[in-house]
Amino acid sequence: MVFRAYMFDKIISIKYLIEKKINKDQENFQKTMKKNHKYIFVIGGVMSGVGKGIATSSLGLILESKGFEVNPVKVDPYLNVDAGTMNPTEHGEVFVLDSGLETDQDMGNYERFLNKDLSGDDYVTSGMVYKHVIEKERSLGYKGKCVEAIPHITDEITRRFERAAEVNGSRISLIEIGGTVGDYQNILFIEAARVLSIKHPGDVIFIMVTYLPVPSALGEMKTRPTQNAVRMLNSYGVQPDLIIARGPVSLDEKRKEKIAISCNVNVDNIISAPDIDNIYNVPINFERDKIGDRVLTELSLKTNVKKDGLALWKKFVNKTKELEKEVKIAIVGKYFDTGDFVLSDAYISVIEAIKYSAYQEGRKPVLTWLNAKEFAGDSSADLQKRLSSLKNYDGIIVPGGFGETGIEGKLNVIEFVRKNKVPYLGLCYGMQLMIVEYARNVLGLKGANTTEIDQHTSYPVIDILPEQRKKLEVGDYGGSMRLGAYEAVLQNGTIARRAYGSSKISERHRHRYEVNPDFIANLEKGGVIFSGKSADGKLMEIAELSEKDHPFFLGSQFHPEFRARPLSPHPLFNAFIKAAARFGKQSTLGGGVS
Repeated sequence: MVFRAYMFDKIISIKYLIEKKINKDQENFQKTMKKNHKYIFVIGGVMSGVGKGIATSSLGLILESKGFEVNPVKVDPYLNVDAGTMNPTEHGEVFVLDSGLETDQDMGNYERFLNKDLSGDDYVTSGMVYKHVIEKERSLGYKGKCVEAIPHITDEITRRFERAAEVNGSRISLIEIGGTVGDYQNILFIEAARVLSIKHPGDVIFIMVTYLPVPSALGEMKTRPTQNAVRMLNSYGVQPDLIIARGPVSLDEKRKEKIAISCNVNVDNIISAPDIDNIYNVPINFERDKIGDRVLTELSLKTNVKKDGLALWKKFVNKTKELEKEVKIAIVGKYFDTGDFVLSDAYISVIEAIKYSAYQEGRKPVLTWLNAKEFAGDSSADLQKRLSSLKNYDGIIVPGGFGETGIEGKLNVIEFVRKNKVPYLGLCYGMQLMIVEYARNVLGLKGANTTEIDQHTSYPVIDILPEQRKKLEVGDYGGSMRLGAYEAVLQNGTIARRAYGSSKISERHRHRYEVNPDFIANLEKGGVIFSGKSADGKLMEIAELSEKDHPFFLGSQFHPEFRARPLSPHPLFNAFIKAAARFGKQSTLGGGVS
């Protein structure tokens, strides 16, 4: 007994020492990480829209190809807490993370280039920061102090940057500050970055992505706007370590030297970034100027990677070149008309997802944007002529959206492609309208609708979730939908099950409305196959028709485009493009629709 007690005490002592050492090692790791973690801030100069997001994504890919774990962070200076309530025609696509956070479309670029899922810690807005600080002040978190922009707002910003690094366990944080130097909105973020550079000497560098115009009347690239932008940044106490020079043509050595002297930047640290047709060539172009090595030198880092870390990326890019066969896809949406321009940014993830799957099939994607409102109206000859033009495409997509605008046009399109067996992919709202159209025109439920459009319809085949209804009644719209990643179970013997090659999936959602459970049995009896359902079987995730009735007629309640990546195209888009390619071949041979 004495010996047994002795051994028990000994084991407990050893266990305690091991746990103490593990905890100590973890503490030391965290201290080392915080001390030696590297930060790269990307700031815009001269004008907005110069491609900071693509530049940041490309640099992240290059650094990871050299063996360094990177966590990208997007800073949006607006006062919205997140991007969820902003109109896509003004701000572009709302990109949803697994966590459900609604973010800027640049987060989608980061995920696609780096082939990884990002977290809510990788996204920061002024609204988030101010909301947190104000709530903390209201709960006496500052212990009665006078709360001010500096230091309390800037402290909260730097805390978020450091937390993102800690949560990700990365070696380098790549932080893109939205807007352009000189914007009032991003001053505090630049100030926070300056403070962080003092707090972590030698571990922080700044990159300015600027624009060098070539006025048509002069025919000469001008550097003065960039010089002024750098001086503006200098006035904030920040000096760029590298300059990425965007422009219609490549930067010559003479102008590199001029910028170097005027802006106090090493001439080797000025990277030329001319306009190109394919954004996926950007990392390859950057590496021609050895941007990865220049950044690592500035951060006092060395790579041990000997092989070409961009080999797979280059293989993907090569796939996009010299494609002889085409696949013609039309996207029927409501966010394309903004003034005199077509705003494809509203559906950027859908567009890129189509490209990845088309490239994998050896097809050149030819995309056409069709305004849903052009297909609205009665059964006039003019409408029928417009609908008949849909036969010219190999496949039709109706993407996500909200509200009544263009809905009748979309329903007319869906009815036409169903009857004429044109491959169809409905995304979120596109699936809901697919159900509405089927209920009306196949099941004979005249006037069937979604209660988002008609709250008094006799056949509410699409209805709002009860918990969502409560939120809308009190005007709670922000972050109130079914958001983020949810699991689904797939039915054997279906298009969806074969596409995924798995019985369980996880996909990202962004919606309030669902297929009404009261109509599911009737829809299934009438020929709709709900090939994907929530884990509890209550929510319909994927709807399709049998391939006996239609070559490809499928809709998903979730947004598969958010998970499509250049190096791993999405299964549903792959299946859709394959069906579209078969349809196109059939039409070319004269055996297409009548």
